[in-house]
Amino acid sequence: MNRSVWIDRPGELVVRSGEVPSPGPGEALVRVAWSGICGSDREIMQGTRPAEYVRYPVVPGHEWSGRVAAVGDGVGADLVGAPVVGEGIRSCGVCPACRRGDTNLCDGPYEETGFTQPGAWADHLVVPARLLHRLPETADLRAAAGLEPAACVAAACLKLAVQPGERCAVVGAGMLGLLAVQLLRAAGAGEIVVVHTRRDRAALAAQCGADSLVLPAQLDSLAGCFDVVLEAAGAPGTAFNAVALSRRGGRVALTGIPGAEDQPLDPVTLVLNEITVHTVFGAPPRAWSHAVRAFASGALDPGLLVTHEVSLDDAPEAFRILAEERHKAVKVLLAP
Repeated sequence: MNRSVWIDRPGELVVRSGEVPSPGPGEALVRVAWSGICGSDREIMQGTRPAEYVRYPVVPGHEWSGRVAAVGDGVGADLVGAPVVGEGIRSCGVCPACRRGDTNLCDGPYEETGFTQPGAWADHLVVPARLLHRLPETADLRAAAGLEPAACVAAACLKLAVQPGERCAVVGAGMLGLLAVQLLRAAGAGEIVVVHTRRDRAALAAQCGADSLVLPAQLDSLAGCFDVVLEAAGAPGTAFNAVALSRRGGRVALTGIPGAEDQPLDPVTLVLNEITVHTVFGAPPRAWSHAVRAFASGALDPGLLVTHEVSLDDAPEAFRILAEERHKAVKVLLAP
């Protein structure tokens, strides 16, 4: 049997059992090992995700790891048994964006695992085999479940192109920010300063490779000090603060999506200081490959950031943790 967590409509969650799905041509059936929950899953539950980016009823779960259990026609049998993770956006493959490798910006109808297609909050998941990334046979699948957010951060790091010895700042010490610290350290950053609202994240930031953690109230003394700034908080004012931290001629990457009440960036500051601002939405295949290579080499360990584990049958507890223990929770995983 196959258990799946369904959100039938905002606020209505139920665990159902059914038959194990079969992979069609070009597809793979994955036995899910671990799946993650993040802010966008809360949006599905609360009904705050834009209507064009979700289709109810839906099985959430776009962050996951597992092993291939079966494959459909046209997929090599050697994939069966392999440990894998997979891209979520199911791009058309033929539009101009897809042709240049920016599948996250596909011009076709939006389709994504866990939002418009059944996700990994289940015992089994069917996905297009072309979206899978194979992991080393001995890979830690608990840690690998964090490779989806890592791929998004990798997209930012590739754009920033950190050079050895450069001084870097990361705004936000949540899952994305702490993964960014690991990737920036692996790229040869000379110093990494993390900006976060609470000092209790300092030890974990240091474990990920940060040199120090500062509070937003301390930012005035650091204005204009950094070659590279990666914003990973998505809170009002964090993009503005990221730009303020950049030196003249520096580079900034914005990955968070704040509310409409956010403080706008100042174009005069950007122009006079020749600050390059990159933005990131999702992750193209090159970013996934970067994250998977870093993970396979040991330079990236999302497992450091797992703070809670919840059984699939107790999925509501994951939402409770994010709502009531958000300062303690970095990454919450569901385990079938």
